[in-house]
Amino acid sequence: MTGYLIRRLGTAIIVVLGVTLATFMMLHYIAPSPAIMQLGPKATPAAIKAYNHLNGYDRPVWRQFISYINQVVHGNFGWSYKNNQSVDAIFSERAPLSVFLSGTSLVISIVIALPLGIYQAVKRNSFGDVAATTLTFIFYSMPLFLFALLLVDVFALQLHWVDPLIGGNQSLSGALAVPKDLILPLVALSLTNIASFSRFQRSSALDVLAQDYIKVARAKGLSDRLVYSRHLIRNAALPMVTLIGLSIPALVAGNLLIENVFNIDGLGLTFINSLSNDDYNLLVGYTLLTAILTVVGNLIADIALTITDPRIRLV
Repeated sequence: MTGYLIRRLGTAIIVVLGVTLATFMMLHYIAPSPAIMQLGPKATPAAIKAYNHLNGYDRPVWRQFISYINQVVHGNFGWSYKNNQSVDAIFSERAPLSVFLSGTSLVISIVIALPLGIYQAVKRNSFGDVAATTLTFIFYSMPLFLFALLLVDVFALQLHWVDPLIGGNQSLSGALAVPKDLILPLVALSLTNIASFSRFQRSSALDVLAQDYIKVARAKGLSDRLVYSRHLIRNAALPMVTLIGLSIPALVAGNLLIENVFNIDGLGLTFINSLSNDDYNLLVGYTLLTAILTVVGNLIADIALTITDPRIRLV
């Protein structure tokens, strides 16, 4: 198991370095120097040259990349000249609410989707299975932004049960002080994940139910409850571990849309605003952070699989 984890960790490091190189080269190609942003559009060539020399932007690209790696390792993703603030400070300020929305919706999705998928597999082709399949296909095929807008129209504008937008205090503590404002964003993020997770869980459970050890367990006289609890649930849930790790990019992408619809001042809305402001350091920092989170999520999924499935330890 140790060798397997070392190989996976080495692969994760290589992927992160590759993504870092790609993001750095994009930044260098789009904006090789922030001199114009700092000095203004009327800066003279001499002033720009002096600025580049002072800040190291006239050095070879490989030396700039090494410096960039050193900055990223120390948690420095650069400077947002549009916001006059470091990128990591912006992340620290606006990440908690985004992380809460993504994490909470993921937990809700797992808690609901796993038993729902198991139930659909056990009751295959029953009325409950058909009804659940119909609903999950509807939510799975519906664009997230459209679903969010429909929720706003029905529950906020028509029924007036909740407010359509998050309140003025958009820190995590401020948002939690008015929890009803978070209901629609969490519902929008969770239902689409529940649809995909439950479909995957149903297929995995059906595969397990067709295995010989399930038939042997039933032939020994075990009740359905014991067969499901001892043999079905654990084995059917193993592929979900990988799916959950792979769902991190989808959660991040979902935040982009949800935060824009509900005017949540988190990382997603910050990324959208930086697109219109040409805030390249913030854009690249967000892209790199997303890539790192994706790699870490997959690494955690691999570790969880080695713990829950002894067969992987032999690979």
